[in-house]
Amino acid sequence: MTHKALLPAILAMAACSTPPGPGGTGRWVDLTHAFSERTLYWPTSEQFRLEKVFEGTTPQGFHYAANRFSAAEHGGTHLDAPIHFAAGGATVDRMVPDQLIGPAVVIDLSARTLADRDYRIGIADLVGWEAVHGPIPAQSIVLLRTGYEHFWPDPVRYLGTAERGAGAVAKLHFPGLAPEAAEWLAAERHIKAVGLDTASIDHGQSTLFESHRILARRGIPIFENVAGLGELPATGAIVYALPMKIQGGSGAPLRVVAWVPSH
Repeated sequence: MTHKALLPAILAMAACSTPPGPGGTGRWVDLTHAFSERTLYWPTSEQFRLEKVFEGTTPQGFHYAANRFSAAEHGGTHLDAPIHFAAGGATVDRMVPDQLIGPAVVIDLSARTLADRDYRIGIADLVGWEAVHGPIPAQSIVLLRTGYEHFWPDPVRYLGTAERGAGAVAKLHFPGLAPEAAEWLAAERHIKAVGLDTASIDHGQSTLFESHRILARRGIPIFENVAGLGELPATGAIVYALPMKIQGGSGAPLRVVAWVPSH
């Protein structure tokens, strides 16, 4: 049996309550932006830097390449662990795979969010989606599509400003999830995790970060700067979101992919 064939069994052992792994026909969708010097970070955060240690032929005659990198926890496609906004919340290394793997619900609100950079996705938007697709199942991973992934990595179009530093934070303009909708998803739909294709679950002009705080208190991880949501169906995909396992981390770079079965 190949390592690829073993993947479903490994994931099932790691999280026995997750849905079954890929089987039959389907396709993988990469939901992760590559990390590079163009990766977008919060205006006050350290940006990604890759430094070449060595690349070439060694004195012994074989090829060798190695780099080192540095970056803030929160930037690019990444995970917010509950500790990020809740005292005593789980750190990245304490997040169990069961909460990071599950059936995806993709809610496309790009028609509204692209028309209003400061749009806050509300309960009415979520209920409107349910009227078409049915109730959001418990233990789903909810992914909110705003359409802003198409602006990546242009900071002006994606974030609202290319400026860096504390003064740039007030100039951020991008959509997010309204606090009352965050509470509704947690309390009424009992979701596993929530993600979106912008830099923050709270809209760019937020100063209190209420949606972050609500979800963190509930122990719900957040995926930010997700890519490729336009390639997923509204329901039926399975998300695998595995962060770098940083001990004590409040967040981490995230490699997130989805399996879309053929019908």
